[in-house]
Amino acid sequence: MNKVTPDDVIGAMRDWLDKAVIGLNLCPFAKAVQIKQQIRYVVSEATDEEGLLADLLHELRFLQEADPEVVETTLLIHPHVLTNFLDYNDFLEVADAAVGELDLEGELQVASFHPDYQFADSDPDDIENFSNRAPYPTLHLLRESSIDQAVEAFPDAANIYERNIETLRTLGHEGWKKLWI
Repeated sequence: MNKVTPDDVIGAMRDWLDKAVIGLNLCPFAKAVQIKQQIRYVVSEATDEEGLLADLLHELRFLQEADPEVVETTLLIHPHVLTNFLDYNDFLEVADAAVGELDLEGELQVASFHPDYQFADSDPDDIENFSNRAPYPTLHLLRESSIDQAVEAFPDAANIYERNIETLRTLGHEGWKKLWI
């Protein structure tokens, strides 16, 4: 069996970002940072939660110190750890605690993407879950100031979630599958 390389992982994530996140306009803020090449793609080689936490702490510090004009956001992709969604979901508390430990609350936050993402009170196959389904488990590190600016520029930001549900329901499972052909 061929080992997936970091370049393969990043390629799959870029494809997902282009076709799903930007292509379906699931996040109206993603296109600008993608065009400006301000997204940092980091593939963690961690095979356990401790290693992933070390990578997360490093990337949070990196993003805090980086010039936003160069690195606006980071996708910390971890294909070898937390592949089970429930374990991943539990780790999100650790990720939030890491933000607090570094005294970055109000400055940075962590959003979540996973191949088996499932919102609370949804069934595993509900199409709505696909708004957060990425090819690999991913911790998305965001600057809160950027979110604030994007929300100001996009007056209907509060309606994004509902619009995404409508978009995905209209697309359906067959339409989602066709994105990847």
